[in-house]
Amino acid sequence: MKNTNDNEKNNLCNALVQELKDMVQKLKDCGLSEKEITSLMHTEQPLLKLTVSWNYRIYLGEEHKEVHLEPLVKSVYILFLKHPEGIVFKNLPEYRQELTKIYSEIRPYGLTDRAIQSIEDVTNPLLNSINEKCARIRKTFVSLLGSYLSESYYIKGKRGEAKKISLPRDLVVWE
Repeated sequence: MKNTNDNEKNNLCNALVQELKDMVQKLKDCGLSEKEITSLMHTEQPLLKLTVSWNYRIYLGEEHKEVHLEPLVKSVYILFLKHPEGIVFKNLPEYRQELTKIYSEIRPYGLTDRAIQSIEDVTNPLLNSINEKCARIRKTFVSLLGSYLSESYYIKGKRGEAKKISLPRDLVVWE
């Protein structure tokens, strides 16, 4: 008996998948892009509040799920959170002092020569360090929230333009 129910369930699922594929094709024929179609499927998922504690711990949602980032990666994230207008990567040297201050508050052991060099590397637009840090941030939020919802929480932007975190700032709480 169980096998019959499983077969019926599989047949129903297969029929629904085919129906969905047909509808997606019709939407494409009407001129909607893949991104627009994808966004239609995610409209019910609300953005979560992001809380930054006094000691720079980052939490998501009402249940305060902690977002774990390495100190320098977290410092970069905090820097971009503090600049909702975004930062153009070629202008990163202008933010070196601010990033150093954030990093020194996050890093419990103080700033070593190596730490200072890491800050210089991440604010040097000729190096790839900032892209590596942004990739780690993205990976962390995608693993926590999935690819669609996480887009509002990580640093992104077009090449040569300001990169920013698009999360509405009314959802960011500084304790």
